Amino acid sequence: MNKFIKSTFVSREYSWLQFNERVLEEAASQDNPLLEKCKFISIFSSNLDEFFMVRVGSLFNELHNNPQAKENKTGLTPMEQLKGIYEHTKKLYALRMNAVKNIFAELKKEKITIVNTRLKNEKLDSRFEKYFQKTMLPLLNPIILDNKHPLIHLENLKLYVVLHAEHEGRSFFGIIPVPNRCERLITCETTSRTKIMPSEDLAYCFADKVFSKYNILEKALVRLTRNADVDTEMFSMDFETEYDFSKLLKGKVSSRSNLPSVRLEFSGECKAIKNFLCKNLNVEPYQCFNILYSFDYKYFFSLDKYIPQDRAAALKYKPLHGRMIPLKKPDSVMDSALAGDLFLSYPFDSMETFLDMLDSASTDSRVASIKITIYRVEKQSRIIEALRRASRNGKEVTVIVELAARFDEENNLHLTEVLKEAGCTVVYGVGNYKVHSKIMLIILKEGENISYITHLGTGNYNEGTAKVYTDLNIITANTEIGLDAAAFFRNISMGDVDFECAKLLVAPRNLKKAFLQKIKAQIDLALSGKPAKIVCKMNSLTDVDFIKEFVRASEAGVKVRLIIRGICCLLPGVEKKTENIEVKSIVGRFLEHSRIYCFGENDPEIYISSADLMTRNMSRRIEIATPVIDENIRKKILKMLEILLADNEKASYLTANGKYIRKKEAGVSSQQYFLNNAI
Repeated sequence: MNKFIKSTFVSREYSWLQFNERVLEEAASQDNPLLEKCKFISIFSSNLDEFFMVRVGSLFNELHNNPQAKENKTGLTPMEQLKGIYEHTKKLYALRMNAVKNIFAELKKEKITIVNTRLKNEKLDSRFEKYFQKTMLPLLNPIILDNKHPLIHLENLKLYVVLHAEHEGRSFFGIIPVPNRCERLITCETTSRTKIMPSEDLAYCFADKVFSKYNILEKALVRLTRNADVDTEMFSMDFETEYDFSKLLKGKVSSRSNLPSVRLEFSGECKAIKNFLCKNLNVEPYQCFNILYSFDYKYFFSLDKYIPQDRAAALKYKPLHGRMIPLKKPDSVMDSALAGDLFLSYPFDSMETFLDMLDSASTDSRVASIKITIYRVEKQSRIIEALRRASRNGKEVTVIVELAARFDEENNLHLTEVLKEAGCTVVYGVGNYKVHSKIMLIILKEGENISYITHLGTGNYNEGTAKVYTDLNIITANTEIGLDAAAFFRNISMGDVDFECAKLLVAPRNLKKAFLQKIKAQIDLALSGKPAKIVCKMNSLTDVDFIKEFVRASEAGVKVRLIIRGICCLLPGVEKKTENIEVKSIVGRFLEHSRIYCFGENDPEIYISSADLMTRNMSRRIEIATPVIDENIRKKILKMLEILLADNEKASYLTANGKYIRKKEAGVSSQQYFLNNAI
């Protein structure tokens, strides 16, 4: 039996690795165009980097602090989890190598060769050496390691050439950092093809010339991954203590470069180099991976510029231009929202509708106030510009910025200064809770009359991700929801998370309790012989309480249908326990990011939310779930769920043995359906 599975539970880390394997499957799928397969390789690789920095890093933290701790689902200790992760990752590296090998073969058909001299199968063009001598060599800073020069600090995810050499009977190690200032890709064009060499391969190829006076015994490309699990979620925030949280966070983020090693990647057979680095970097052999091709595939995103434009277009998905939804008041999104609820389904509907509303709110004389939560935004964001404009036009603008959005901390620190300079009121958040809610409130004042326009969504206020993430958005003038939104911003600004709302469910106050009660209500219906059904769509399911309640629902006869893109710690199909539960994951062109919670067979209650069913979302984050009240929007979301449940092309089904399978029937691809049929 798989040690990552126990009864009806699946290990969180194992489930994540399975999800990333499904991403990798898209890189190998013949259904996807060549350049899109390249993107999936890059996404898989960056996902894996972050997994090791954060999740593996956190396990090493736990191993250090409490080595006998037991994971609450499978009972595994930190070391048992780590050993299993490293073992499974070797399988993923092998699968990636095969996918990359096939992609390189397809690129050759498009007259592009990725040169890799480590494979010793390509005659090197002399122009590469000329580029090295003229452009790269002056930027290199080689270092010889000896008693006077101990091992230098290896930066997280930076590439190095490491050599084992000898001279006059003395052996030593040399290190050459691959310079960041060089072009990422060096190209040589011939009459028949374009040859491309990544900068690290160029440095590797000609490193012997840097150490030309020495006898080179071994040579390797090396990349180290460090623990980046800076615990920004759990800073103690005493509001009577006078310190600047932003300065504290800057210090914490900068400390990532000095954290312990969690993974060492190297190329080729280099036993002495490997042993030397493992000893000096405190890396165990099981943490090492031999990489045949590239370490970092971000450059795959730029390969289209080396292919003729018309041909490159044929090797990518057809461009998506999200539609502009029809408005009751064509000249005004705000007036249309006042006339009736609006629904946006990204990326199939354009974010321009929302941006136009915010732009007009920044200048509309009726608007007294704009309040918004910010988690991740574009570096050049129209949203930030509209908020600055609104403040300069005399509107009261309050922005709750989550500084601790992992890996976006620096951008968020910068934009807080930009917003403050424009006169906006900036709130950092609430104590030990991340503000993950996606909510904006526009308050209009006309004489003595106050009205509200509230936007609630499942995804970030980010123009870039709105083009590639599937997210749902409701814009409503419902007064009760507007008053709830006003209470939300008022209380969060004062550091209070314990407040009631009439319509909105807010974590940590009552979202979890309310959803658990709704599951129980379906159990009660099933036990009394009445129709009962639960359909949920989310990114991850890890919370033990929800898993146990779903098991109880299945045992009672409730039909439970779960669409979970990523981590799922619930095992379906277990006899007499989870037989009535179906779990499917959809991985495709767009990142499935929307969260929908639907309770009931007939006239169901429907919520969209910023929250997944994870312990952190329910207990350590400020999240919102909003009821779908408008009947037309309810019908649209129910239709969406129907199509998602019918997907049998891009969907993978989790089976009772813990494996995901694809039925791969000719039928329904939900994302393609939504592309073809605006709902």
